[in-house]
Amino acid sequence: MKDIKKEIKKGIQLHILNTDKFKTNLVAIFLTTKLERETVTANALISAVLRRGTNYMKTQEEISKHLEELYGASFDCGIDKIGDNQILKFYIETVNDTFLPQSNENILNRTIENIFDIIFNPLVENNAFKKEYVEQEKINMKQRIEGRIDNKRTYALDRCIEEMYKDKPFGLYRFGYIEDLNNINEINLYERYKKLIEQCKIDVFVSGNINDEVENMIVENQNLKQLEEREPNYNKESEKNTVKQGEKIETMDVMQGKLVVGLDVNSQNEDEKYNVMIYNAILGGSANSKIFQNVREKANLAYEASSRYLRYKDNIFINCGIEISNYEKALNLIKEQLEDMRKGDFTEEEVENAKNSIISSIKTIDDEQDTSITYYFGQEMSGNQNSVDDYIERIGKITKEDVIQVTNKVEMNTVYFLRN
Repeated sequence: MKDIKKEIKKGIQLHILNTDKFKTNLVAIFLTTKLERETVTANALISAVLRRGTNYMKTQEEISKHLEELYGASFDCGIDKIGDNQILKFYIETVNDTFLPQSNENILNRTIENIFDIIFNPLVENNAFKKEYVEQEKINMKQRIEGRIDNKRTYALDRCIEEMYKDKPFGLYRFGYIEDLNNINEINLYERYKKLIEQCKIDVFVSGNINDEVENMIVENQNLKQLEEREPNYNKESEKNTVKQGEKIETMDVMQGKLVVGLDVNSQNEDEKYNVMIYNAILGGSANSKIFQNVREKANLAYEASSRYLRYKDNIFINCGIEISNYEKALNLIKEQLEDMRKGDFTEEEVENAKNSIISSIKTIDDEQDTSITYYFGQEMSGNQNSVDDYIERIGKITKEDVIQVTNKVEMNTVYFLRN
């Protein structure tokens, strides 16, 4: 699969992932803007309001009806954060035209028209969003934000990030804050929407068995043609973390403690981040890793134990679900694993196993259309143009010496513990 990229207008990119691997086409549009405390809640609410209706399809029922006419196309949207940016994501998946009983139907073109209509032609009444939709989605958003505590593992990770990045963009919760909702109404939310559309980075992805006409379909789409060129208002570089936050213990009605250790990695360039991926896999990124084997299996101190590398921020987060009484023991054992890594106390075999595990994961990227789009969007955001094959090749070249060079660049920043 090859990402064919074209700038439609300044700040608006088209990516075509041409593949005959699937019977479906997937069209995705990502709106990228800076993570900012003043706008994070409104931006999240905008994505929810947009799915409610357009000037052409005024209700969710009408949108669903139009999708049903596209042989049961499915629509989804969501909010993400990548580095110091907030992403509004929209997807429509439908059957590829070549598998339709009537070959003269152009389902892809209608799909493109629908997704552009949802994002760029929202239902507007008296120069404002529909009040009923905004008020209902404010209630839904309040419930979503309140519900973040339901998944304690994710909540603990989010809280560790918030502590590490106090008063910085990456510390913001991607869905925003309940206290903002009272001040949002159909008028000021629509004003925020217009500003977002004028300034955000826009990436349009089309994945599937695509003919040469798709580029023209998108370029000539009326909703897209009315958009102006822009100098996108997003963070091209992520701010490095420079402040050590220490220990944060929070109490809640929980049966199991959640321990998250946030690590800073001071890698010097993009190439070095591939070495950090191997470091993380050896440390806690697989069932053969040091943390899993020593903290969970041998010492029996954790129900779950793993680590995850966030390359956009150059941080590793170690996650453990533990008995509350085992906090000190588990933390000390984690520190021992970090020290062993620093000493180079790992084998060539562990390096090869880590490489093979990562390569196996990379090979699955093209198995799903949404994961391939996510991968190529990640490449776009990091300024890279690596194909999946390039990615595999770069991982394959990493040596134990490369990983050892990383070990002294890893420092503990924040220990977060959720207990009763």
